[in-house]
Amino acid sequence: MKTSNLNYWGKSRYWWLVLTVGILMIVCGFAYWLWPVTGFAVASQIFGWMLVLAGVVQLCASAGENRPKGWGWWLVGGIVDVFIGFMLVRSVILSEMVFPYFLAIVFMFWGVSYIFGGVAQRGNKYWWLYLINGVLLMIVGYFFLEAGWLSDMQMTSFLASIAFIYWGMTISMLSYDMKPIEEK
Repeated sequence: MKTSNLNYWGKSRYWWLVLTVGILMIVCGFAYWLWPVTGFAVASQIFGWMLVLAGVVQLCASAGENRPKGWGWWLVGGIVDVFIGFMLVRSVILSEMVFPYFLAIVFMFWGVSYIFGGVAQRGNKYWWLYLINGVLLMIVGYFFLEAGWLSDMQMTSFLASIAFIYWGMTISMLSYDMKPIEEK
């Protein structure tokens, strides 16, 4: 199977790992939405481990013998996600205090990367979807900053569930864009 670099994110044979992380993020987002009583600390721990998993998948997608176009974004994103994920799972008290800020950093980073991805794909048919997705992720990141500033745990809980459902859906859609095309 030969990979071709037709889009900004590149093609990878590990597209199914990215799809798996997206589906797990959707499931965790719905679980947190349906059972918010489980507590803010549990959510920060769950999402911390999800970020670690997402970071490891990003690092795997950026490594390999055939590095796809845009592998640098995957590498930096993986490092940021693993770092933030381990910071969240390291201490429950720390994670409760800084959970909205960590999520704001993650969502703003991915918002910027999707905006760059959309601009880089101007010639493709649906390049503007990446641009809209980037702007929406930046807005979600801003709302997390506001929730942290106001120390509103209920707002943070609602935003976390919605954001991870949305983020899981975008990662799942991105995985199909990364799927290599079989050349005969």
